[in-house]
Amino acid sequence: MIDFKDAGFIANPYPALKELRAFGKPIWHEDLQMFLAAKHSDANDVLRNKSLGRIFVPKTPETEWFEFNYLHADSILDSEPPKHTRLRSLVAKAFNRHRIEALRPDILRLTNQLLDSIEEKGGEFDIIADYAEPLPVKVIAALLGFPDSDEHLLRPWSQSIVKMYEVNPSQAHKDEAKKAAKEFADYVHGLMLERLKNPSTDLISELAQVSESGEKLSTHELIATCILLLNAGHEASVNGFGNGIVAAFNHPDQWKLLQSQPDAIAETAIEEFLRFDAPLHFFDRTATADTEIGGVAIKQGQKIVSLLGSANRDEDVFADSDRMDLTRDPNPHIGFGAGIHFCLGAPLARLEMAISLPELFKRFPTLELTTTPVRRPTFSLRGYESVMAKVK
Repeated sequence: MIDFKDAGFIANPYPALKELRAFGKPIWHEDLQMFLAAKHSDANDVLRNKSLGRIFVPKTPETEWFEFNYLHADSILDSEPPKHTRLRSLVAKAFNRHRIEALRPDILRLTNQLLDSIEEKGGEFDIIADYAEPLPVKVIAALLGFPDSDEHLLRPWSQSIVKMYEVNPSQAHKDEAKKAAKEFADYVHGLMLERLKNPSTDLISELAQVSESGEKLSTHELIATCILLLNAGHEASVNGFGNGIVAAFNHPDQWKLLQSQPDAIAETAIEEFLRFDAPLHFFDRTATADTEIGGVAIKQGQKIVSLLGSANRDEDVFADSDRMDLTRDPNPHIGFGAGIHFCLGAPLARLEMAISLPELFKRFPTLELTTTPVRRPTFSLRGYESVMAKVK
């Protein structure tokens, strides 16, 4: 059975996931004590089945994990109806498509500023550190209302917290997550108190004021929502962009398409980026009542994980599924999830990538990767730490 912490598996999980799909149904993983749903149909059903819930179990001792626990217990991601319905409706009023689309000029401006800096520096640059990472962090930070001078704090806090989403995190990662959760929560709480006194046009101010049928976000819910939006608002963009760039470079015909037709293929290219090497692979659910997935009985209390990256390589859904095709259409990947927990930040991530991908290749049409990219040693959130490139 798959060892999710094995370095070889993390480097390339797809052969093992293909073997898992060959069973044709969810398989029990004894060590994890959960079922693995690897087929597209099963993984999709896991996300949509109303008898499967996102049930957060508080970490103990609770005094040590206080901030981490409420950042999850009071977030949209780890809530189910009716709480999830209330939270999502409140947040959706502020984080809506109109507001996202209005960001297009700002995203283009920030994109060109980053490209200008890369051009001025000359020589090699890191596609992650110099481009894919700062753009979504700057966008979501500005949207929420975080001061520019504090941007450098946000990504480290986020990365420390999301390490807890990996399979069996180490004690060092647990200690990092506790510390980051407290610092991040205290920071956002301070901003929230300031915005309550002096409201602005940012999302923190709006979330503090928004109401639905007399309901408002509690203090913990507001802090949890802001941190979730920050984390989710850039992790998928950074990892999806980096994974896609490396994969495209390893498919020379697709790299040439990006170089020659960046605008023409941008829309389908970003969807293939998200399908081919998914930024999120592992999303577990708990049965709140006896149910069935793929003909397998899931009893109340048992867990089942939707293996999103495996689903996106399912040969029964995607023709030539192990080959990147930047013009693939239709492309029914589930890289952003499905059902009531479909990623709230998906429109923002798509907009950022739809702008930043073609702009990169229009500015640097002879772009090439140089040294071997450095992958993050994680599976659930899959991405690269560094992708070095140069212009010929």
